[in-house]
Amino acid sequence: MKRVPMSHKKNTFHRSRLSADFMVKFAFVVTFLVTISDSANVNNQNLLEAERRPEETLDDTDLVNYVNKNQKLWKAEFNERYSSLNEVTRRNILGVRDVHLPNEAFSRLSRTRFSNISVPDTFDSREWWKECKSIGSIRDQSSCGSCWAFGAAEAITDRICIASRGTITPTISAEEILSCCDTCGYGCSGGYPLKAWDYWVENGIVTGGDYGTNVSRYQKNFTFQDTCQPYPFPSCHKHANYSVPSQCSHAPFATPKCSHECNENYAQDFERDKHFGMISYGIEKDELTIRKELMKYGPIEVVFLVYTDFFHYRSGIYKHTAGLLAGGHAVKLIGWGKEHGTPYWLIANSWGNYWGDKGCSLCSVKFWVLGWLKN
Repeated sequence: MKRVPMSHKKNTFHRSRLSADFMVKFAFVVTFLVTISDSANVNNQNLLEAERRPEETLDDTDLVNYVNKNQKLWKAEFNERYSSLNEVTRRNILGVRDVHLPNEAFSRLSRTRFSNISVPDTFDSREWWKECKSIGSIRDQSSCGSCWAFGAAEAITDRICIASRGTITPTISAEEILSCCDTCGYGCSGGYPLKAWDYWVENGIVTGGDYGTNVSRYQKNFTFQDTCQPYPFPSCHKHANYSVPSQCSHAPFATPKCSHECNENYAQDFERDKHFGMISYGIEKDELTIRKELMKYGPIEVVFLVYTDFFHYRSGIYKHTAGLLAGGHAVKLIGWGKEHGTPYWLIANSWGNYWGDKGCSLCSVKFWVLGWLKN
């Protein structure tokens, strides 16, 4: 099979397109991921047990009140979903295990690939590639530390669409990456983002949509029609007319068993449903290169450190104010801009539409940028 993002069947997205308010915006108060120590591990217990200030040990209700009282950039609101999880469980569902990029990852592509790109002050991938509706969609990783797989699956989905100018629009399966990538880490207990991109190049990835468009491991009233391996876990966010499934109390979920077959109701054969990347690579640490990469090729997977106040984000420009370090989280970078004089990155999260401002937030944090893309 040719290693190109070829599609045998054009898929239709059933997730509603995300409005501008849904996106995470991270301000440029940053440290790029590729500058981190070779031995860095974002779930390192030493980080979590560092000297704690009083405002870092507040319970969730007091934490929300402290944030709203002591700064004006953003608004916190008590989030029952994440408040119900203990510190260990929160850390487990933040699934980035390591952010080390080997030097070899940076030598896989030309340093002059952006010579003719002029970078504007603002950029939004959703507007630049309007034909690719996936860029503005929000997925839900549920109670599984699979953000590392989602960040890759989402950015790959967008890049295939962009490379084909909107003619090939598969929804890449986060489940196959999560379940079948043996070198990627520990499934729902966390993984290594770079390995997910290498897996795409070396093995290819089938299609896979959101939970609820399929017969899941827990419900039998749906039909598989649109994708080969849809996500198996339901949303664990409580909201109107939705009862949180009982299995959500046992977070994180166990990693699904790897399968090399599509669901029985999907028309395509597993191997013929595969989509391959041509090359995976690391992105240089400078801000300008990252912007140019995004403008030329599309969304990038990025990683940042999550503190407990982030779980309760509601609106505004997030900046870590109080609370403990919880762990590393991978998301999708789709643009940048400036609001009220504060520059930001524009990022899509994978915590569903019932977290934050319909799925995402505006943020001013220290975070690390990384990405491995289709060239």
